[in-house]
Amino acid sequence: MDFKSDIKTYIEHEINTLRAMDVEAINDAMNLIMEVYESEKTIYIFGNGGSSATASHYQNDFNKGISEYVDKKFNFYCLNDNVATMMAIANDIGFDEVFRFQLRGHIKPGDLVMAISGSGNSKNVINAVEFAKEQGNKIIGLTGYNGGKLKQLSDVSLHVPVNSMQITEDIHMILDHLIMSIFYKTLCGINHIKD
Repeated sequence: MDFKSDIKTYIEHEINTLRAMDVEAINDAMNLIMEVYESEKTIYIFGNGGSSATASHYQNDFNKGISEYVDKKFNFYCLNDNVATMMAIANDIGFDEVFRFQLRGHIKPGDLVMAISGSGNSKNVINAVEFAKEQGNKIIGLTGYNGGKLKQLSDVSLHVPVNSMQITEDIHMILDHLIMSIFYKTLCGINHIKD
């Protein structure tokens, strides 16, 4: 079969969506991450489904990737990564509490929340974000579609303006690698982007 036309359409859609991204918001998010890094606070990150894998990937890229080359380390904490804890909370309390429960008693002033939800309306994500905001913590929200409630609650909204979960999740990962690459350059003196 010849899939070339559909392949080109997908790639063009992704490129056009990337061009529509709010560069100012990305810059604001990077400055907020740097502020938390400099103050040696924790960045809590989480999401459902593919977004949980994205959250885990962010944690890896910052806690190992960049941190390998700097004396001061990033402190990302992915709430998805302890399966036993998540399953116990989901089973005993309810799936809507898997993230909020983990923040209770742990999140501190100055900590940052990075919440990932393609729709922006995942109940367990919103519960955790609302709790963090009640504690006075700032939120970076990564969303797609119309951004949902998460976009409204976010201090910095990294909104992917597209009605496609696949392209939304693609660009959430691109944002990880974009930020990581620039921090490699600014913090570590390593330039991974070659002409």
